[in-house]
Amino acid sequence: MTGALLSFTAMAVAARELSAELSTFQILLFRSLIGLVVISLLIQWKNPALFSTPQFGWHAWRNLAHFGGQYGWFYGIAFIPLAEVFAIEFTVPVWTALCATAVLGERLTRSRAATIALGLLGVVVILRPGLALVHPAALAVLAGAMAYGVAHTLTKKLAARDSPMTILFYMTLLQLPLGLIPAAIDWTTPAAALWPHLAAVGLTGLTAHYCMTRALALADATVVVPMDFLRLPLVALLGLALYGERLEWPLFAGAGLILAGILLSLRAERTRR
Repeated sequence: MTGALLSFTAMAVAARELSAELSTFQILLFRSLIGLVVISLLIQWKNPALFSTPQFGWHAWRNLAHFGGQYGWFYGIAFIPLAEVFAIEFTVPVWTALCATAVLGERLTRSRAATIALGLLGVVVILRPGLALVHPAALAVLAGAMAYGVAHTLTKKLAARDSPMTILFYMTLLQLPLGLIPAAIDWTTPAAALWPHLAAVGLTGLTAHYCMTRALALADATVVVPMDFLRLPLVALLGLALYGERLEWPLFAGAGLILAGILLSLRAERTRR
């Protein structure tokens, strides 16, 4: 989880630095390109059979949703405080619960319903519609979190037959053309000074997913999820130190409501087992 925390935080800072020169689509393009090279070499070295899948269609749908989620996340990083992006992103379990109920037929228990209610209330507290002007980038991040909910649901379906490395390979392979076409329309050749940030975005995209998967395999979700929420204070302090972003109480109050809902659901699921 320490690796996941560092990876997500480094990716956010690198994306903020890149957003001053490159479009969101270009950042996504290079993220997929670098990730594809690295994961392909790893699979070739470990087990070339991991390149094949009987679920290509589901991979395609999963990556359409995941690309939308990434676009909302990277777009938000360019325009609103980093801590606000991460706080809104933490609603992903809410949208995943709703999607899993509709797509996978999972039961919507009282604890899961409470998670959804607290998550939605947390979003209202963070965005404060009617009391403050909601930045379009915040809405993009929220839409991206919904798309991530769809992607996570389809990931669960894919993981029943495909390995995490296969899922990562098709993630980078299928999202490469999705970023290439719009990036080519408004192309800016990256300066040499940007390449370390591009490499950071590409590599941390893989290490973040790998570390999170390993953490969930080694420890209970009740341990992993609270640690994941440490991303919020960590990135908030970085935003303050690097970009002078103010720390406002509604952001932490809303994030606290979202975390409370997730912990309630995790505790209920553990008791049910």
